[in-house]
Formats: sequence, structure tokens, C-alpha cells
Amino acid sequence: MNEVANDKRRILVAEDDPVSRRVLEAFLAKWGYEVILAANGTDALEILEKHDAPRLAVLDWMMPGLEGVQVCQRVREGATRPYTYMVLLTARGQKEDLLKGLDMGADDYLTKPFDAQELRARLYVGQRIVDLQDALITTRDKLQFQATHDLLTGISNRGGVLDALGRERSRQIREGGSFGIVLADIDHFKWVNDANGHLVGDAVLKEAARMIAACIRPYDTLGRYGGEEFLIVVPSSDSAGTMGLAERIRKTLASQSITTSAGPVQITASLGVAVSGEGLALDPQVLLHHADEALYCAKHHGRNRSELAAQSKPGVSGMPVPESAPVPSESS
Repeated sequence: MNEVANDKRRILVAEDDPVSRRVLEAFLAKWGYEVILAANGTDALEILEKHDAPRLAVLDWMMPGLEGVQVCQRVREGATRPYTYMVLLTARGQKEDLLKGLDMGADDYLTKPFDAQELRARLYVGQRIVDLQDALITTRDKLQFQATHDLLTGISNRGGVLDALGRERSRQIREGGSFGIVLADIDHFKWVNDANGHLVGDAVLKEAARMIAACIRPYDTLGRYGGEEFLIVVPSSDSAGTMGLAERIRKTLASQSITTSAGPVQITASLGVAVSGEGLALDPQVLLHHADEALYCAKHHGRNRSELAAQSKPGVSGMPVPESAPVPSESS
């Protein structure tokens, strides 16, 4: 048998009979498992509910505290935990009893007295199932990351950051308060590509994303909005706070050149800021429109500057946009 990762070589044996427990432990240790012992179902469940629980378990059906089938049922109720492959040992031979055990979450069963090599084969199958499930989860997480993140910069993509914007607007509808967005555009980025090539341009975008990410809070969301544009969703922030963030980003980008294969590249950025507040709660599409207008204003006034949307300035009032307005999507 091939060796697998240590956490998958750990196995729980829950058996109230000390002789049977010792026999199982001897066999499993001989086969290369790290054995964890429990003398009753209550202790077995406590072990299987830990964050570092073994991924394989051999459970006696009849035990004090909780029966083996009850342990299986409780473990399966914790669907967020990594999958545990559980084999029931039972003296019951009736088909209805065995079906009950499988219905309550057991993966397999052996009737007592069991054959050691048959148990070894069942556990080998269990290891393969655990490995397969882990591989599927890894693939799912990778695909989910790729679907919501920009492959070049590693930050959220357009769809991911717009989803964050929609969630923040939903939170505002429920709880009130204000939040802001910052739309940042690298100045004269076409020149960077034309003068140095697209590989250097990619390196500049990656480093710019890293520099912006270093400026924001852990619960802000940074995404690549398109091309050389970045969008930051800033929860629980008013006009002053969001403008402060925009200025921090602007100064950071302008303060140091970016090292590339073509030599150092100096960049600046123009930033448009818009805020959805309790006095003027805005639909995401309208908020984006205001930020885009503010960004255009920043470019018109010479670039390398931050501008606050007129509608977001203190003292400006207006009618809230209906909550039923559509939330922008990746195709917007």
C-alpha cells in the first residue's frame, strides 16, 4: 500500500471492549497507522469533532454513551468538516440493521468476528475515497478562485469586486450607514505598454495592485475593474474617510518607481471617489457612474490627483435611488 499524508494515516478506534480494542490497535499499528483510541461513543465523537480529527474511523456499534451509528449521524451533521470515512463493527447480521447503519452515515461495516485482511482492504478503499474528496475540494476551490480573481494580479476580477459592491449595498439597506468606492486609473498606461512592451506593462499592473492592496484595510475589497483600472469597495466609510484612502493610494503609487526588466518605471494614478450615505443612498450602478465622473474630472485637471464626486460632497442632498435598481454584473 502507498503511504499517504500523515493526517490520513491517523485512525480512530472506538471500542468499549479492551481486548478487542488492543487487537485492533495492534493490527493497525502494524499496517502503519497512527491509532487514536476511545472507549465509548461520547469520547469518539469529541475526537472526531476536533479540527485535526483523523479522517478514518473504526467504530463499534454497541458502546456506552453513544452508539457507533449515533456517532456516524452526529459527524455527518457537521457538513463543514472534512470528510471522515467510518467503518462500523457489529455483531448484528440482519440486513435491516446494516442498512440502518449506512443510512445514519456509516460508509462500510464488518460483522464480528472480522477478518483482519478484509478490514485492511476496507480501510484502503476509505483512504482512496478521502484522497479523492480532498482532490475534488482542491479543484473546486481552484476553479472558484479563478472565477472570481484576476489571473494576472491575483486580486478580485471585475465580477468579484462588483459582487462585493452589491453585498455592501445590501448591507447598507439592512443596517444603514455609509460606504464608499474608489475608482483608480493608472495614468498614461498605454505609453508604458508602447514604450516597454506588454510584459513590462503586466509587471507594472501586478506591482500596482500589490501597492494598492498594502494601503487598504483587511475588509476592503480591491478588484481589477478593467485594463489598468482598479475598483476598491470601502465599507463603513464616509466621504472624508474614502478620500483619505484615495489620497493614500495616490501618494503610494507616485512615491516610488517600479522595478521591471526594462528598468524602473514611474507611474501615477487618477482616482475618482463616490460615497453612498444615509442622506443619499445610491444604487451600485449610479455610484459607479459618479465615481467614473469624478475620475474623468481628476484626469481633466491634470491627473495624479483624487476627486470626490459632486453628489458625495457634504451638504449635497438628493433623492435615494430605488432599491430595486439592478446590481451591475461582470458583463456590465
